Parts: sequence; C-alpha cells; structure tokens
Amino acid sequence: MIADMTNGSNEQLTFTYDDRHWRVRGLDKDLSGERLRVNLMVARRELVHVDTLDLYAARMRRMFIKEAAAELYVDEATIKQDVGRVLWELERRQEALIRQTLCEQEPEVPPMSPAERQAALALLKDPALLRQILADYDACGLVGEETNKLICYLACVSRHLPRPLSVLIQSSSAAGKTSLVEATLAFMPPEAQRRLSALTGQSLYYMGRTELKHKILAVAEEEGVGEASYALKLLQSEGRLTIASAGKDADSGRQQTQHYEVEGPVAMLLTTTAEEPDAELMSRCLRLSVNEQPAQTAAIHARQRAAYTLAGSAADGDALRQRHQHAQRLLEPLGVVIPWADELTFRVDQTRMRRDHAKYLALIAALVLLHQYQRERVTRRRGGQAETCVVATADDIRTANRLAGEVLAARGEALLPQTRELLFELDRYVTQRSQTQAIARGEVRFTQRQVREALGWSDRALRRQLQRLLALEYVLAYRSGCGNQRAYQLLYDGQTADGAPLVLGLADVERLADVERLGTGGSSTPSGSASPPIGTEPAACQVEPAAIRHPFGGHPAACQNEVKAWRGKALRGKPAVGAENGQPAGH
Repeated sequence: MIADMTNGSNEQLTFTYDDRHWRVRGLDKDLSGERLRVNLMVARRELVHVDTLDLYAARMRRMFIKEAAAELYVDEATIKQDVGRVLWELERRQEALIRQTLCEQEPEVPPMSPAERQAALALLKDPALLRQILADYDACGLVGEETNKLICYLACVSRHLPRPLSVLIQSSSAAGKTSLVEATLAFMPPEAQRRLSALTGQSLYYMGRTELKHKILAVAEEEGVGEASYALKLLQSEGRLTIASAGKDADSGRQQTQHYEVEGPVAMLLTTTAEEPDAELMSRCLRLSVNEQPAQTAAIHARQRAAYTLAGSAADGDALRQRHQHAQRLLEPLGVVIPWADELTFRVDQTRMRRDHAKYLALIAALVLLHQYQRERVTRRRGGQAETCVVATADDIRTANRLAGEVLAARGEALLPQTRELLFELDRYVTQRSQTQAIARGEVRFTQRQVREALGWSDRALRRQLQRLLALEYVLAYRSGCGNQRAYQLLYDGQTADGAPLVLGLADVERLADVERLGTGGSSTPSGSASPPIGTEPAACQVEPAAIRHPFGGHPAACQNEVKAWRGKALRGKPAVGAENGQPAGH
C-alpha cells in the first residue's frame, strides 16, 4: 500500500511505499517509447541498492529485484510489487513527456482571423502575384536576385507536389546565400519547415515517419549533409527512406531486426561555398548562383545604411511575412493538369536532361499551385478515385520557360558563374589593351598581377578561377623567362559575351496559346501579351505534330539546317566556336 508519493521534476522522481524510499533519475533522457532506461535507487533505513537498467527488459528487472531484496532484507515479492508500481508511474510520465516534446517540435498553427484570411486570399488572387512576391522580398530587406527569389519561393510551394523541387545555392562566402534562404523561409509557415545545421549519416532514417512529409528541409551548408548525402539522394529520388537495423528485443533482450521508415516527399534548400559540390546531389537540385557584381554589393550597402536613417524601414516586414505564411496555409495540395503537355519540348542531347526535364515540369506545376485561386479547376479519376486538379495556362508555361532558361540552361555550360564572370572581364580587359596598344587581341599578353590590379580581384579568387579557364582552354599560359612567372593569352574571342544562358529547346509559348484558344474557344491569354521566353525557336521551325517531330526539340526535318545554325548561336546571335551538329560549343 502506498503510504506517500512525492513527485519532483522530470529529472528526479521520488516514491515512498511504507518504509521503502524510491528515487528515479534520467527519465527525460530517453523518449523513444521503446525503452524505459533509468537510474533506480531504493533505500530502507541505512540500507541502499542502486542500479541503472531498462525497466522494459524482464531479465534486468528480475536481477534488480533479487539483488535489492537481498540488500534491504525484504521479501522479493514486496520489491517486485514496488517495481511494478514505479514502472506504471514512469510509463505514464514518459508518454506525457513524449507528447509534450512532439508538441514543442511541431509548431502550433496560429488561428487566422477573418481579416488575415481576406488579406491572404487577396494576395493569392492578385494577377501580379509574382511581382508582388518580389516587391515583398525587397520590402523585407532582400534586394536584387529576382530569379533566385522566385525559384526559392516556388521550390517551397512545390512541397505539395509528388516530386518537389530542391535548390542548391552556390556562391563564395558572405555573398548572401544564407540571407536568401532565411528571407524565403520567413515567408513560409513554421510548421511546414525543418531547419537543421547538420545531419549525421543515419539521422534521417530515425526521424518520425511523417516528420518530413511535404515539408521544407533547410540545411545551413551542403557540407553539413556530407555524411547524410546518400539518404538525401534517396529521399529526393524515391520520396521515402527505409532501413533495417539490429536492436535488442525489449522483453527477451535478444537481438532482432527492426524496420524504420520515413515518408516524403520533401523540398530542400541547401547552400554551399564549394565550387564543385557533390555531383549526384547537384544533379537532383536546381543550382542557383548569387549575384556577386559590385552593383549588387552597392545596392545591399544602400539598404543596410537605410536601416539606420531616421525613416528606417518604411515597410512592416513582420506583417508582410505573416501574410505570406497565411497564404501558404491556404494553398491546397491539388493535382496539376497541363492541357497541351504533349506539345512541350525539351533538349534530349544530354543524359542529365532527363532529370532537368522533370524539374522543368515541377516548376510549371509549382507555378500553377501558387496561382490555384486564379486557375480553372477540373476533376480527373485515378485508380477509381476522383482528384481535383488545377489547369495550367500559357502564362504559367511562359514564366516557367523564362525561369528555366535562366537556371537550367546555365548548367549546360562548363563554366561556373564566378569563372564565367572572370572570362568576360578578361575579354573586356584584353579588348581595351588591344585597342590602346593597336595590336591584335591574340598578341596581348598579361600576368596575374596585371589582371589583379586592373580588375580588383583578390589573389585567391583570381588564381582559382584562372586555373579553371586554363583547364578548359579558354586561356593559354606561357613561360615568361623570369623565374616562375607566367604570361597568359586569352583564346576566348567574345562568343556568348552577353552572359545569357544557352537555350533548352523549349516549345514556343505563343503557339501553345494558339492551340489553347482553338481548344477552348478563345479563352486563353491573347498572343503577344508578353515577350517571348528565353529559349524559343525560330518562327520557321515551330513545333509540328509528333509524327514529324525532330528528337532534339521538336523540329521537323525540313528545317534542320536552320535549327543547326540557330543552336550554334548565343542569345545575341554570335556564332559559338566549335558548334557542330546543331549543338552549342562545350556540349
């Protein structure tokens, strides 16, 4: 019979049964629900017995009861009864601790007032929604980076898709990649995201079954997921993780196989300073590069200084972020239908285009989901069940083509963004010297010191990017005869100098709009309402029916020569050196 029971904090609990005093420590250290490992002490007068054991293990309990009874000169049946009472009480408290911990990990969704709901709906129904998102980013302190902002925002929206987008932001240190991620996550509901600094090799496998399902996983640096990169790749490709692990049976203490499963899918935001991130992980992500130009730095400085003026920040950043969070809560995980999906085209000359094409379609689907309050809804049947879907428009394809042209097509080049920037600056530097000295470009020689002083690059950055240009044969090195000093010649002659990405062989949006009008009686966006997207093809080579479609990007055989000439050009129309068989140089 219980004479008294005094409960302390969860770190230490005490129980009294007649003249036997029990003390329990460590209950809050293990909240798995499969073990009850504690430090257990029983005292009777000046006699004491203490041990650390798992109360769910029958063998450990029997040993403790036997030794405690002998130590305290008490009958084993009495100690056994006491241990049963302690076990029941500890189990009840452990369940309460687990529920409390889960509630702390899963942020509580705040109630939405009618005014807040109306403001969120007004945002989602705004015809200029994408421009408003960019304006809100800017008002909250993140200037420039329009494409990167939209891609990150859409990647977070894609968490509702069966195959969400993942983003890897690559730049040098202090360029602002973390600020971009933080600004994006501030627009997302706290309950829809998981922020981590690092992941160990097996950590993802032991998360809660649905802890990552349709969530945003943000990791501070790509290096922080080095040990868990294999699990991340599987989670992206298969949408779930499963592992079989050996462990002890709680009752018998014998080894047995236990299965763990973590459900996806999950949208990921990663950042890295590595010039060559993990290739397999990168192929599953949209790779973004932060603008490191001096003009962007000046704009950031101006915004930083504005925060210290008398006016300060004119916009209420907290209110804007809260409105976006409420808007995200109103988005439904609907299906997406593209009426003319069979008419879409994409490059097929590289194996990686298989994954890039899936990202392109996911980008379209994310845009449609974001605009679901402005799009037509239809019902389709899958597996005998009705599914509500949102219908894409030509505007969604137009925007996706533009974004894909700026993000996916840039990966077709062998140059990293920083290397590309140095190449263009060297081109301008050599052109200026050839004009000043009245010599041909091919006769201009320069040293690292001359370039460093002329361009203002740091020694470390210049050496790294110049080595890449040497390896890719854009620059040629000569021994100068003065010790180890080398002189360089620029082999690059200015092709693709506008800095625009290569084309992806995407379908002409205006033609798709015509198809939509013919199919719906003129209900689509009028042709010419927006500028043609990056990657559209010559008018003479518009996509023909599938029976005569060319495998590269939907071109009939009659215009192959024109397509070859078009593919061999950069976006300014300058011929690319080495363009053969209709493929851009470097592919």
